[in-house]
Amino acid sequence: MATWRNAVRISIEGDGHVQEDICGYAGASAWVVDGATPLLPQLGLPGPSDPSWYSRRLDLLLTEAAAAPEAGHGAGSGQQVLADALARMDALAQEVAGEERARFPSAAICLAQLTEDGVEIVALADCHAVVELEDDSLVHVTHEPADLRVLHFDDAAGEREQLIRDRELRNTPGRLWVARREPEAARHARTVQLPAPRRVVLASDGAWRAVDLGIVDGAGGFLHACRSAVAAQEMLLELRRRQRETGESADDATLITVERIDAAERLP
Repeated sequence: MATWRNAVRISIEGDGHVQEDICGYAGASAWVVDGATPLLPQLGLPGPSDPSWYSRRLDLLLTEAAAAPEAGHGAGSGQQVLADALARMDALAQEVAGEERARFPSAAICLAQLTEDGVEIVALADCHAVVELEDDSLVHVTHEPADLRVLHFDDAAGEREQLIRDRELRNTPGRLWVARREPEAARHARTVQLPAPRRVVLASDGAWRAVDLGIVDGAGGFLHACRSAVAAQEMLLELRRRQRETGESADDATLITVERIDAAERLP
């Protein structure tokens, strides 16, 4: 079965100076996780922040889920891997937070799972995947901007109230689903089945701002910039320079590029 080989992995902090993104890969699974900025009172989990704790824990649990026999070492489902990791998170959450859900930290995630037929992209909220297929075509996959359903008000207090209410209603019917502790969130993810990929770039929305601000031209420009660690670093440094100039708040920016490697190509 095919597996991933890491090509580029970069993560830089934003203005909060606490890294709440993470990325990784194991076997046939690769992912980027973007911890959600807390609006509700934090639980005080053992880390720089609750989202930072969550991202790092989910990274470990995804690694465990990707290595589980049912993951199939390339024959399994990305939804299955994500649901398994979230079930493991739910068991951990019971130990550290009891039945608390609304205040339990959450994250956006994008996962790329190699399958027998190609690759499955699974996305919750606003992380991104750019998939380069063997025929040189590109596919961009994301789910939904985190605060898309929030009405914007002239006064900051009214807008914050709506943001908090939106967080309280996440992972309920008709609302935005994110990675938190509910395994069923995997069924609500945007899931796209694609043919065999050559490589995939996964990115947090903080890194994707390079596209939004025109530093690179769309998904193709982003993929090209992620061809090497040097080029990707240059793109993110230009992003930070542009954000300083305009006064835009800088979010954590994380990306990982993985390449498919077939069993015959692996070293003995």
